Amino acid sequence: MKLATWNVNSLSVRLPQVLAWLAENPVDAIGLQELKLVDEKFPHDALQEAGYHAVSFGQKTYNGVAILSRSPVRDVVRNIPGHEDTQARVIAATLDTAGGPLRFVNCYFVNGQAPGSEKFAYKLQWLEALHRWLQAELQEHARLVLVGDFNVAPEDRDSFDPVGLKDTIHHTVEERAHFQSLLQLGLTDAFRMFEQPEKSFSWWDYRMLGFQKNRGLRIDHILVSEALKAQVRACHIDRAPRKNPQPSDHAPVVVELG
Repeated sequence: MKLATWNVNSLSVRLPQVLAWLAENPVDAIGLQELKLVDEKFPHDALQEAGYHAVSFGQKTYNGVAILSRSPVRDVVRNIPGHEDTQARVIAATLDTAGGPLRFVNCYFVNGQAPGSEKFAYKLQWLEALHRWLQAELQEHARLVLVGDFNVAPEDRDSFDPVGLKDTIHHTVEERAHFQSLLQLGLTDAFRMFEQPEKSFSWWDYRMLGFQKNRGLRIDHILVSEALKAQVRACHIDRAPRKNPQPSDHAPVVVELG
């Protein structure tokens, strides 16, 4: 079974690239972030033709998340229950797989703008709400995968310039502590279960030849619960779509479970 995550940075713009990637990489399920479209404009027909059931949680211009799955989805949750929020950032669903029900949680984490800003305070509140909810989800669903654009580089090796970017957004002590708190819930960073090339990143700025110079960050992650950890066979970042004309600034991350 293969699962993936990809911040597409506008699904309406990137739909042909998503369909092409899925044709070449027929994953069982994928979480998409930054749809930047309302649910009424979600391309269900095109994705159904590609073989995917889809559920979305969109909004105009910003944010938006979706789950595409080869198998039907059920028990869909949109947004963090009990956390009042106007931004479409979280969607979760249960997938019926050969190994049993799998809870698939897809999130577009808050960016946070800059430490000390109102948006950073909102990010920390949102992270706390997510942690509380995931704790409950894990008690209910032993087989759980958390995917998404976390907007956090967990360690110095996840940044092209950890010294120059120290204490800036994505690199702060507070953000990294929240990432560690997710691991303390019993989740594991699938990418770091394996030896990986140095300077492995999933996002590169469009400006200043960011991709060409590999000036990137690893901020897109797949975390697996303890019940799934032994089944993880591989995890990689697929840089190929970042080479496309008019690409997303993020690359897909793929995990394989046996």
